[in-house]
Amino acid sequence: MHDVAKAAGVSQSTVSHVLNGTRAIAPSTEAAVRKAIEETGYVHDDIARSLRSRRTNTIGVATSAISNIYFAEVVSAVERAATALGRIVMLVDTHDEPEREYEAVRTFVSRRVDGIVLAPSAEPERSLSLLHRRNVPTVLLDRFLEVENACDMVGVSNVEPTAQLVDLLAEAGHTNIGFVAGLRGLATSEERLEGFSRGLARNGLAEGPVVEGRSNGDEARAATRALLAQDDRPTALLSANNAMTLGVLQAIGDAGLAVPNDISLVCFDDLPWADLLSPRLTVAAQPLAEIGQRAMQMLHERIENPELPQRVVRLDPTIHRRESVAPPQAASG
Repeated sequence: MHDVAKAAGVSQSTVSHVLNGTRAIAPSTEAAVRKAIEETGYVHDDIARSLRSRRTNTIGVATSAISNIYFAEVVSAVERAATALGRIVMLVDTHDEPEREYEAVRTFVSRRVDGIVLAPSAEPERSLSLLHRRNVPTVLLDRFLEVENACDMVGVSNVEPTAQLVDLLAEAGHTNIGFVAGLRGLATSEERLEGFSRGLARNGLAEGPVVEGRSNGDEARAATRALLAQDDRPTALLSANNAMTLGVLQAIGDAGLAVPNDISLVCFDDLPWADLLSPRLTVAAQPLAEIGQRAMQMLHERIENPELPQRVVRLDPTIHRRESVAPPQAASG
């Protein structure tokens, strides 16, 4: 800073005011300081400033499967909103593993992030306990939990939209509907399984076969192949998330079947290519950008006012009716 002040012909305090915006500076003086900063290669010491202010202007984001299109788009929205608020994002993939999740949270706490956006695993107790003990502002993303501390939460409604997907299959005449479930123990997986049962019940249908795709394309493919190999195979399938849908489609192809002539398919989560397939997939599409933006805004508000009451926001998915549903062969032929 001494070198910058000398090059610009000003005091060090003037340089500080330019860098921190703490006092109005004449435009010509500010221009001289900015030029000197560029010429000297000076970089402001944000760590020293954070020690004084007790703020780092960084947030931690811990989610599962960042390669998953769902989380990639949500995290991108979080990052855009954080940048607009002058914050930097640190990102860790937990792979939905409780130990990795806990280590990510520990790392964030040790680096003194101002707050955390967390998509909790099926066993998040240690992580949440640490966040509670250290009073770290936290927003839970995508998955809703019963928690004692004031974690805010944002995601979508899962039960009724899943039931509505079942309604579409029932309206087409399907009575044997299979469900490819996500990783058990996750709140979203359990809620969508509940929605599947609700949809069957209100259409007067018996419980359909449920297989565990464990929110993974490869496991969903193997589970769906086994289901389609049964003598009384379903005439329709509901895939519980986009990570499994590709595996389900591969399994349908492995069995020599075609959508929707041989088997109908509906999915929770839209995909960039869902509208490009032939036939196009019928889906419950989540408002990904809004989820990410709301999560960051809620975290910012929690950081600024830790005494806010807990807030729980559920957004509604949109059902896109496309061409992947048709009457079962027996009914149509």
